[in-house]
Amino acid sequence: MKRGKVKALKVLLATGLAVSFFLPHLYLSPVSAAADSTATTSAIGVVKKLPKVEVIATGGTMAGKSTDETSFDTYRAGSLPIEDLVKSLPNKDQIAEVSTYQFGNSGSSAYSMEQLYDLSLKVDEALKTQDGVVVTSGTDTMEEIAYFLDLTVQSPKPVVVTGSMRPWTVIGTDAPANLYNAIKLAASGKTKYFGTVVMLNDEFHAAREVTKTNSYRTDTFVTPEIGALGYIDEKNIRVYRAPFRALKPASDWATPFNLNKISKKDIAKVEIAYSYQDAGPGAISGFVAAGAKGIVTAGTGAGGISKAMSEERAEAIKKGVIFVMTTRTGSGSNYSNGDGVIAGDNLNAAHARILLLLCLSYSKDFDTVKNWFTTIGYGQIELPSK
Repeated sequence: MKRGKVKALKVLLATGLAVSFFLPHLYLSPVSAAADSTATTSAIGVVKKLPKVEVIATGGTMAGKSTDETSFDTYRAGSLPIEDLVKSLPNKDQIAEVSTYQFGNSGSSAYSMEQLYDLSLKVDEALKTQDGVVVTSGTDTMEEIAYFLDLTVQSPKPVVVTGSMRPWTVIGTDAPANLYNAIKLAASGKTKYFGTVVMLNDEFHAAREVTKTNSYRTDTFVTPEIGALGYIDEKNIRVYRAPFRALKPASDWATPFNLNKISKKDIAKVEIAYSYQDAGPGAISGFVAAGAKGIVTAGTGAGGISKAMSEERAEAIKKGVIFVMTTRTGSGSNYSNGDGVIAGDNLNAAHARILLLLCLSYSKDFDTVKNWFTTIGYGQIELPSK
């Protein structure tokens, strides 16, 4: 090989761009992320531009104010403005030009689907001028908020959802570190085309798969069986795997769930029915009576439900209600399809509800909804045949 070609290959390897042979647009983003930003001067005097990152705040524990410095569990969530939290972060001007927007200041479970509709549109609006967005959220329903954004935000730029398990004002809080690292991750561009990711405890996870596993511990967010996408260790941001969306061509990247095409009143009502020993039919019949257009069942084992629930489900299907089967076990897959019933694959019940809700907001046709679950929801990588 000629010397010039060898030198060019070494440059590619040093920058990580050679990996783009396998992931077409995945590792180009760190280069393009700093396109429209303020400038900073490096140690050798070279002027480089900083990426622009907007932090959109919804409240939660991160913005919580504790009774005192050791009140780890006694605090008022959603009390501190995001502008003040960002201002207090040290060295942020070394990683990004950071702006803030106070969308709300409440616990995550206080938000309605209509408000999440507005939040998603705000994220897309911000990404027209920003290189990445960080959304701060309470952790109780963070996985649902993140998956809703994952399925509806149309821009492929980085969206990072973060929060904390301890309020900002206690000793040993994880809040400032999580916020700083979320900004760093968004600014790096390394999750461009990943969809929305969740970042806490120095780890980042795909919104589709991550779930909260403990009510108090700071390492509560876990991706069962599959594991995290990567880790942040000071200046090192390591990506060890990519979600299936990162492998899709840019022209086919966005989901069909463009919120500009529907109104808030179009958002479908979808509920979750939990099965257990000798579970009665009341949950399903009650949800149907209240106007549910879809119901996700969190079943035992591989997704089974009780005899009474099964009989009531059959009656609901006759009325046009669409069901998705998931397991309550915390991990594992479900493959049970049938008349009016769609397999949830390895989506947990909360994630499956978000997807079914969006599907039914755009179509009432069973086959269309099932196809969206198969192509968007299952998230499996299709390898070319030999």
